[in-house]
Formats: sequence, structure tokens, C-alpha cells
Amino acid sequence: MINSTRSWTTMLKTRPSGVVGMVVLVLVVSAAIAGAIATPFDPTMVDFSSRLLPPSLRHWLGTDEWGRDVFSRLLSGAAITVSVAGMTTLLVTVFGALLGAFSGFVGGWFDRGIVALMDAFLAFPALVLAIAMTTVLAGSPVAPVIALAVAYMPYMVRVVRANVMTMRQRDFIAASKVMRNSAAFTLVRHIMPNTVAPVLVMATSLFGWALLAESALSFLGLGLAPPAASWGGMLADSRNYFADAPWLAIAPGVAISGALLGINLFGDFCRDYFDRKMKD
Repeated sequence: MINSTRSWTTMLKTRPSGVVGMVVLVLVVSAAIAGAIATPFDPTMVDFSSRLLPPSLRHWLGTDEWGRDVFSRLLSGAAITVSVAGMTTLLVTVFGALLGAFSGFVGGWFDRGIVALMDAFLAFPALVLAIAMTTVLAGSPVAPVIALAVAYMPYMVRVVRANVMTMRQRDFIAASKVMRNSAAFTLVRHIMPNTVAPVLVMATSLFGWALLAESALSFLGLGLAPPAASWGGMLADSRNYFADAPWLAIAPGVAISGALLGINLFGDFCRDYFDRKMKD
């Protein structure tokens, strides 16, 4: 445990980009928590007397075309966007890892069927598949989560399956079989713990993909219905006012870009850290 902590600290010292990514990720999650608990103004309250006000001490990021505080809506949107991305990542990580591990370990007709099903999903771009599923599930508040989870599930399944199939040929798996351990025991005790590193690295990437995809769905009007705030929805609403009120587009645009940059930097750091651990 001490060596692991030291190696993590050493990596942070040699990879400042990892520190930047971690800080940005903490800020994004903190904004989401703050948006879910309390905001300076009601993010859905309409005030026509305060329409399109520029940034000021009262309204830090100005107001939108309905007189709503942009900063409050940015925090509220963070809660929605991060929640959707987080729940999507959780579903894909848990069910995708289990399905991929079971498929790679069992093999046979079950593995062939899973591979065929995943290939069928991969035949469509993830965002296009998510748009189609969101349209079918229109009206359900969990539609974006389900659609994105299904769209990105094949990527996790394929990564874990490939890792398990390689590990299945290792000597310690053969030794477990010689000791007459059950397949379930071998899978849970020996194989699943050795898939943690690739799963965590994949999960960080999935979180960024899901965040961007949720923003894209909201931009297209397929996210949560108005007046609920989301970063993609705020960006879509700002299109008609960009010349007169550019702050409406700058705030959500910077939030999406900054969050994706931080997640990617942190994901690269995790990949390098676990690669070094695997080599050691």
C-alpha cells in the first residue's frame, strides 16, 4: 500500500498534466454537487426585466434571453450533465465488464453470440445509435442514460473480453483448474481482479465520451426537457444571440471543453500509471 502511494505521488510529480486533469475533474464534480444542492438564483425563474444582461457583480456570467442567471444554470447544468455521464459510465463499467469477462472466460456459443451482438451495435456510430434510442424512449427521464449505456457498452465488453482471453492462457489459471476450483471461483478470484486496471482506464475515457454525447443530445433537443438546464441545451439556446450576448455561448462552451480536457488528461495519467504498474 505504501509503495503504491509512493508510486502514485511520484507519477503526479513527473506528470503535471495529471495534476491539472485531477484538479479540473474535482472542479467539475464540485460544480455538479453545488448545482444539485443550491445555486445563487433559481435556474428556471424567468425575469423579463433582466433579459440579456452582461456579466456583473450580481450576475457573474450574465443572464439569458429569459432573464435567468447563467452562472446558476451552469451549475444546475453541471449536475444534470455529470449525473447522466456518471450513471452511464457506472452502468457500462459494471455490466460491460461482467459481460465481457464472462464471455471471454466461457467461450463457445455464448461468446460467439455476444461478439455478434456487440459487432452489430458497433456497426453504427455511438452517437447515431444513442440518438435513435433516445427518440424511441422519448419522454422517459432515464432515456439519455439508457441510450448512452447501450451505445458505449460494446467498447467495454470488447476491452475486457480481450484481456480475459489473454489471461485465460496464463499459468495461474491452469493451476486453478488443476486445483479443481470452480469456473465461478476462478473468474471472481483470479481473473476479475486482474481486469481492474484496463476497466478503470476505459471508464475514465467513457466518462468523457458520455459527457460529450449528453451535451450533443441536449444540443439537438433530445436531452431533458426545458426548462431543465444542461450544457448542451444552453449552447443550443445561445445560437440566436451570439452577436449580442456572446457570454451565453462562452460559458457552456468553456465548461464542456474544459471538462473534456481535464478528463482526458486524467485518463492519460491513469493509463500511464497502470501501464507502469503492469510492467513492474
